[in-house]
Amino acid sequence: MKTVSAVTLDAIDRKMLRALQENGRISNADLARTVNLSESACLRRLRALETEGVISRYAAIINERAVGLPISVFVTVTLSSQAEAALTAFETAVATVPEVVECYLMTGGSDYLLRLVVRDVDDLERVHSHELTRIPGVTRVSSSVAMRTVVKRGALPV
Repeated sequence: MKTVSAVTLDAIDRKMLRALQENGRISNADLARTVNLSESACLRRLRALETEGVISRYAAIINERAVGLPISVFVTVTLSSQAEAALTAFETAVATVPEVVECYLMTGGSDYLLRLVVRDVDDLERVHSHELTRIPGVTRVSSSVAMRTVVKRGALPV
């Protein structure tokens, strides 16, 4: 993932970002009206936010349960080495596992925190035993199944 430096945002930029987080399919005309700009000025600002990496991509938010992936599992992974080559090898390998929807390099007792989405416990066992534990350098994998989601925001507090 590309590293992006913090960008200075003014009130209009923030209003645009809030509107886009609420509705990523908003038309430029509607967005311009929402932030009280001309359509051309709004489009210029939007393109600048994209170019600066503030907006990295546009996507649909899929209901995990509706597509048969109702279980979220948080997995901590410990590697045998924290050398750059070992971290890179793990990150490359874990990126190929489709059930891994998030992966974070961590401080503390474990090296990585993953969030998986799976169909059921059998699916979790398959991912655990046939994918994660077979990645070279993995010495420990610990899983916690989420019983329910309490807070899950798709929008940042901009």
